[in-house]
Amino acid sequence: MVRAEAVERILAALAEACGLPAPSPAWWVNFRVIEDGSWGSGGRVLSILDLLDTGVFTEERAKSVRAALSS
Repeated sequence: MVRAEAVERILAALAEACGLPAPSPAWWVNFRVIEDGSWGSGGRVLSILDLLDTGVFTEERAKSVRAALSS
């Protein structure tokens, strides 16, 4: 569900940026899923949990991420 929302928003933003009324059927959005703990910054491995309290996510989105991880 989160990916579907992201795809819709990305395509809508691209259409708006291009001055088009709707996204082109020729545009594709693909996700590359990188498992938690398989990426890093600042010389250390990071988890999505490390980012939840940094302000990167809205409180609503942080709660959503926590809920998804606990299920």
